[in-house]
Amino acid sequence: MRNQYVAFVLDEQRYALRLSAVDSVVHAVRVTPLINAPDIVLGVVNARGQIVPVIHVRRRFHLPEREVAPKDQLIFARTAKRAVALVVDRVAGIVECGDHDVIEAQRILPGADYVEGVIKLKDGLILLHDLDAFLSLDEAASLDDALEGNRGA
Repeated sequence: MRNQYVAFVLDEQRYALRLSAVDSVVHAVRVTPLINAPDIVLGVVNARGQIVPVIHVRRRFHLPEREVAPKDQLIFARTAKRAVALVVDRVAGIVECGDHDVIEAQRILPGADYVEGVIKLKDGLILLHDLDAFLSLDEAASLDDALEGNRGA
């Protein structure tokens, strides 16, 4: 069976999301800060009338932080519970591979909560990102509270 992923880059390390979870990719736009949001949330953007939280992927993966630049991209995707946008350096394209090319994360990276697996390609490895595990239960509840609190403002 062939699987399709959207590959993206952060500091020259490649990551991927399942293509089925991705809605669109756009150039970075101004992110509006969200009061009382969890540390992992950079703010929110308006996407076709919907307020979407922007996830600070660099912070989650403990990468050096930097300001969002105009050349960065936003990946709009869906978790099981909400729409989110991820700030990435750039989208590298669509990767297609077979089941045998994906190694389950727990086999080689025990405790890597945000990584679903590793995709083996001829030109290197790609960390497969588990979007549904990206926010902890506390972060998700805190985000819900922040979003609700800002609706009334």
